[in-house]
Amino acid sequence: MTPIGFGLAAVGRPGYITLGRDHDLGTDRSVEALERRSHEVLSAAYDAGIRYFDAARSYGFAERFLSSWLQLRRLTPSDLTVGSKWGYTYVGDWHVDAKVHEVKDHSLAALTRQTTESRALLGDFLDLYQIHSATLESGVLEDHRVLAELNRLRESGLVIGLSVSGPRQSAVIRRALNVQVDGINPFQSVQATWNVLEPSAGPALAEAHGAGWGVIIKEVLANGRLATRDATAIAAALANPWIDTVLSGAVTTEQLQSNLRALELRPSAAELADLLQGAEPADQYWGERSRLPWT
Repeated sequence: MTPIGFGLAAVGRPGYITLGRDHDLGTDRSVEALERRSHEVLSAAYDAGIRYFDAARSYGFAERFLSSWLQLRRLTPSDLTVGSKWGYTYVGDWHVDAKVHEVKDHSLAALTRQTTESRALLGDFLDLYQIHSATLESGVLEDHRVLAELNRLRESGLVIGLSVSGPRQSAVIRRALNVQVDGINPFQSVQATWNVLEPSAGPALAEAHGAGWGVIIKEVLANGRLATRDATAIAAALANPWIDTVLSGAVTTEQLQSNLRALELRPSAAELADLLQGAEPADQYWGERSRLPWT
């Protein structure tokens, strides 16, 4: 893992909920165009020293694009760390204006199907497999059969994690910390939203880190709301000692290079406190995010 990782959510499918996407990607959203774009940014990330790459079954063709790039670059599993997620299925049929882009399913059947699909594309490169947006409501953290299968996957060599979203991130993280199946907690990693507008999961993430879990941060730029001060926002996240990796969701090499400037910044405690003065109540933040259009 490296302090900055690369997430493929925005380059693996034609539509996503990021401000300014029309300007960043233009009008050609064909499979071929996005595969070329993903390869370009993946190579720029790898050449800049990034060694964690994050995908998901629901990120369109993200796993497929990552797999073809790995083959083109002739990399080996020891060269980098790859994570993916199960629990959502992409159903947008490559349309930006699709009525539904992804469907959630945290069942055992979905887990076994999507594990097979991810491994078919990523093979031995797959290191970390995460529940995609685990919630208390879905019941996945209470499903003994799913948890037992996650334990089996952990025994097979995968690191097992979960990603969380929404105003109840902290509650989900703390519930996951206390999961036990046959005396074993399958989880070793958590991926959550933390940014200077929505830092509410911080204490729970610190607890997870204290328990030995890896902590990965997504949406550090608040789906584009913090894009004009990207390096500062990423540096603010990296200033937290309980954060291991912050994901860049860049869709251009220029954005990626700008994101990487965060590694040169070292905000003081006073500067970090000042940045957090703009934090919003969690319900307000997630309410606004829910209204962002897919573009």
